[in-house]
Amino acid sequence: MPSKIDKELAFIQSALNLRARRQEILASNIANSDTPNYKARDLDFRAALASAMGAVGGSVALTKTSARHLDAGASSGQAAGAHVKFRATVQPSLDGNTVDPDVERAHFTENALNYQFLVDRATSTFRTLGRALESGR
Repeated sequence: MPSKIDKELAFIQSALNLRARRQEILASNIANSDTPNYKARDLDFRAALASAMGAVGGSVALTKTSARHLDAGASSGQAAGAHVKFRATVQPSLDGNTVDPDVERAHFTENALNYQFLVDRATSTFRTLGRALESGR
């Protein structure tokens, strides 16, 4: 049975993986801002995180009937791929490109701040665990 610490660390790991994937997508949008017919994409972070954490109804849960069975959980990369969508365009260019560099940079910065928050949260969790272990001696 997973402990509260295991659940916290699993959440942080999943969220960090998804934030990193979103950063790659946003960077790709910025890099392709001058590419004709390129369509801006983004990750539905909330849906992808819910899927990665198993909160989506309708997913099939697998049961291990032997200690030799491998864990068959979906990786965050697979879950993230299903939640990548095209962004609605505000003002498309004449060449069909839907990337707005200002919007992409704003999302990129916001995502980087959220990523840093998660790193700080993980650091704090490990620091707290270290203090608990030191006080138990």
